Amino acid sequence: MIGIIVFLVAFVLSSIFTVPTIFLAKKLKLVTNKKIRFHPAHTHEGIIPRAGGVPIYFSILLTSLLFLPFSKIMFGILLASFLLVLIGVFDDYSDVSPYLRFAANLVISGIVIGFGLGIPYISNPLGGIIPLDSWQIPIVFFGIHTIWVWADLLAVIWLSWTTNMVNWSKGVDGQLPGFVGITAIFLGLLSQRFIGHDISITSVSLFSFIIAGAYLGFLPFNFYPQKIMPGYGGGGLAGFLLGVLSILSFGKLGTAILILSIPMIDAVYTMIRRIRKFKSPFKADWGHFHHRLLEIGWGKRRIAIFYWLISLILGIS
Repeated sequence: MIGIIVFLVAFVLSSIFTVPTIFLAKKLKLVTNKKIRFHPAHTHEGIIPRAGGVPIYFSILLTSLLFLPFSKIMFGILLASFLLVLIGVFDDYSDVSPYLRFAANLVISGIVIGFGLGIPYISNPLGGIIPLDSWQIPIVFFGIHTIWVWADLLAVIWLSWTTNMVNWSKGVDGQLPGFVGITAIFLGLLSQRFIGHDISITSVSLFSFIIAGAYLGFLPFNFYPQKIMPGYGGGGLAGFLLGVLSILSFGKLGTAILILSIPMIDAVYTMIRRIRKFKSPFKADWGHFHHRLLEIGWGKRRIAIFYWLISLILGIS
């Protein structure tokens, strides 16, 4: 029951916060206008407000403060998320270099890891587990801390990857918030079986439902014809939080990979395609899977629903 309550609270808050954000984004010129600022990957027409990450973040923040117990890891997650959305707002106003964004991803991932998030082991396909906490470096900085080199390095790579991978799959109206909400719900349900950090099973599950509610509450405003775009703040935040959830509930990296199969395959293919053409793997272009579907005549509603259904089917399986 509490899971349904936090979902609904986050849903309602996200919807409420999105309305003034649309107005403020226009006033502050946090918009996408192809005539002024061309972006090769955009599929929209006209002037569309961005900054969708702002109402999503504040709905997650407020709902978390109301329903979740305080913990060091949760504080780190909310702090890192705020910084990510802040970068997104700057990007919405004036496109930030993709290299600078990626560098920021690494720093932000490092921040949340500094608050205790990590991947101390991974499953061994041949049976058992592969420990990643064997190489430890103790440091003294406002107290004694331990750096788990392999565990922390893998976590940085994973979070930076999910942040960008999910963000790249927001090119069509309603595409991203739908499959993100579905993925978060499944991670919330499955997280009740395992736990890997000093944060309760209930908190991980509830946080998953909060994220799902925030993104699905934003969905009606982003669905075709969209009134507001997620922007980098909304897209990057989605990938970051899904990556965090998959770490908090050990063994769920594989689940996240499965449910996010299409965005993940699209991201890998896109990077390989760009590198083969001697282009930067981070430089936006027209060539993602949703662009290909548009080229063969699929409408934006159909593409968005297709992404949702695939995520739903893979989550159930």
